Amino acid sequence: MHDTRCGAKIRSGGACRAHVVHGRKRCRMHGGAPGSGAPRGNRNARKHGLFTGEAIAERKRIQDLLGEARKFLQGME
Repeated sequence: MHDTRCGAKIRSGGACRAHVVHGRKRCRMHGGAPGSGAPRGNRNARKHGLFTGEAIAERKRIQDLLGEARKFLQGME
């Protein structure tokens, strides 16, 4: 006999204890019912683009330039 509990991970870190939908492995709230569950992809993470590869590389280039400028200014003293 198989487990009749959902088992999806919940916010507190434990497992969801709701009953599964018949023929599925998850409950109605975690993807067992048609159209239920979270949307594909994390749309919230794409809001501002602060952590795209391009933005991270640009910040690294700026930090490198600032480091070179500091070394140059210290050498002038």
